[in-house]
Amino acid sequence: MLIARFSFFVCILLLFSLMMEPVCLFAEEYSLGDLYRIALERAEKIKLSEENLYISETGGDKAISLLLPKLSAFGSYTKYSEDKYNMTRTLIQPDKASSWGLRADESLSLSGREFTALSIARENIVKSRYDLYAVREEYLFQVANAYYDVLKAKKALDIAEANLERLTKHRNAAQKRLKVGEVTKTVLLRAEGELSGARSDYVKAKNLLELARSLLSRIVGIGENYQLKEASAEEVKILSVSSLNDMALLKRSDLKSLEIQKNIAEKQVRFTQGAYWPSLAISGVYASSDQSPETPNLVKESSYGLLSLNFPFFEGGLRRAEVREAKARERQSSLLYEDYKKSVGIEVQSAYLDIATQKGILKFLEDQLIFARDNYNAVSKQFEFGLANSIDVMDANTLLVSAERQMSEAMYNYQIAVLRMKKATGILLKSVMEGES
Repeated sequence: MLIARFSFFVCILLLFSLMMEPVCLFAEEYSLGDLYRIALERAEKIKLSEENLYISETGGDKAISLLLPKLSAFGSYTKYSEDKYNMTRTLIQPDKASSWGLRADESLSLSGREFTALSIARENIVKSRYDLYAVREEYLFQVANAYYDVLKAKKALDIAEANLERLTKHRNAAQKRLKVGEVTKTVLLRAEGELSGARSDYVKAKNLLELARSLLSRIVGIGENYQLKEASAEEVKILSVSSLNDMALLKRSDLKSLEIQKNIAEKQVRFTQGAYWPSLAISGVYASSDQSPETPNLVKESSYGLLSLNFPFFEGGLRRAEVREAKARERQSSLLYEDYKKSVGIEVQSAYLDIATQKGILKFLEDQLIFARDNYNAVSKQFEFGLANSIDVMDANTLLVSAERQMSEAMYNYQIAVLRMKKATGILLKSVMEGES
């Protein structure tokens, strides 16, 4: 009975201790898709671009306001020092007077430049949306780069750790053979030297991993304590350069943004040229007045309309200079668009060659790694039985480490090349969104 009570008491304590533990007992594990989603929600650069879109939308509201009439109310109260009369005792200045009224005003240029401004504002909203899309796509590529940098650094640390373990075994084998007189002390010294270098490489790899993890944490906006779920290798069909270039010209959001910017510059010229046209102003006014005492000619209520035409025919050459400036900006936007199209073509070709290169060397590096691993195993066995010397083991180990590093680099570089190709053709963000849906 006492044992049962004691067991029950221990279970209660364990349950209570588990309830008091922090919720996050283990490191969070993130896939590449998780990192994409978190980055899109938290990244400051993306939020800045979203604010630019909001500012553009408010610019559209401001452009619409230029087309709507302005309504205003006015009122005044005047207190004179005294009321005054003329020679015939007719009141000419009251003791106090007040007035109020309503006014509607509308002013438009005969060139219709207000409608041009509205069209510019609407196109600027579309441009800001493309800019936001481009910023999101660029940021996702940065996240992917940082993600694969962490995986590379983790693989490099594993390679350094395995190398340290192999060289430790080789040093121990050299010590045993030195004790029985099968090798000279220089063999042990060579093994100790190689082991010290491996320890140095291990420390470097460990620190590089910490740096890569911190960088990924900073870019995505997550804590330092996390684990990564490695993405499966993605195979893609490599199209021709011309097909990829056509896709980029059709899909690239930054290129579309520059095209809209070029259209805006053209409309800006028309808007500036509209300053040469006269402007028409229409006003409607209702006014009410009161005086105490009242003057004989007091008009208590009145309403009237006003139509005016303003034609500034000389402003010191200001309008001419503004038109020349607008045309220069139009030429700049056209040149920038054409230059960026060429840059996109180079980017697409570079991504094509990169992915073709990485895909082509993967098979050869896999074979090289198999040969290097088998070679090291064979030479290390031969060394244990005195059939190979220390230099042979070091050469075999160096070849194995080099093959492992090259294979790791090529494997992750291929995945980055796939993402670079998607980014170069303007489909990276769309593919990420489709993968999450």
